[in-house]
Amino acid sequence: MSNIPHKTKVAIVDDHKLLRGALANLVNSFEKFEVLFEADNGLVFKERLQDVGKPDVVLLDVNMPDMDGYATVKWITTAYPEIRVLALSMLSDETTIIKMIRNGSNGYLMKSAEPEELLVALESVMKRNFYLSEETYGKVIVGLQKHEDEERQKPSFTGKELEYLQLLCSDLSNKEIAAKLFISPRTLDDYRNALFKKTGVTSRVGLAVYAIKNGLVEI
Repeated sequence: MSNIPHKTKVAIVDDHKLLRGALANLVNSFEKFEVLFEADNGLVFKERLQDVGKPDVVLLDVNMPDMDGYATVKWITTAYPEIRVLALSMLSDETTIIKMIRNGSNGYLMKSAEPEELLVALESVMKRNFYLSEETYGKVIVGLQKHEDEERQKPSFTGKELEYLQLLCSDLSNKEIAAKLFISPRTLDDYRNALFKKTGVTSRVGLAVYAIKNGLVEI
């Protein structure tokens, strides 16, 4: 039996070859992560996925030719919901960040971030299913507040849904949350999907931000 520890497999999708290569070297320097493959855009990513295999997490640029980050994360969320996506971009405006999160990204990180923050973000996305830095979180809140006048009437939530939202904002994994609620992972998926419909968001990050912004949880 091999004692070699399992490493989390990472795919890097970015149209800048030099940056992509440097990023791959950085990821491979992390003890628990390794690059499975690289791709220039979403279309190439789909091809490599079939040829090479499925990564655990995707580092995804936003602006790319042929198939950009918005379309790519939406496709991943639909076709492979178990794959985590961490958006990595130079774009810092709240509109871009919110659109990526609403399309299914588990987190958003600036390309100007320090290497240590990339490691923290990757670990958080794998353990908690989401990551937002303080700066990014602030931009998301500001962006959501700009659209308050367009919001639907706030929905009502059951006690169980509120309990789920509280646990969602913790360090617990989905499996651990299900155990805390004494329900099966499948039932947990039903709660999550119901909350997606009620809140209009489409990701765990979006639910967490919505819950905090609307005072539904204590932090």
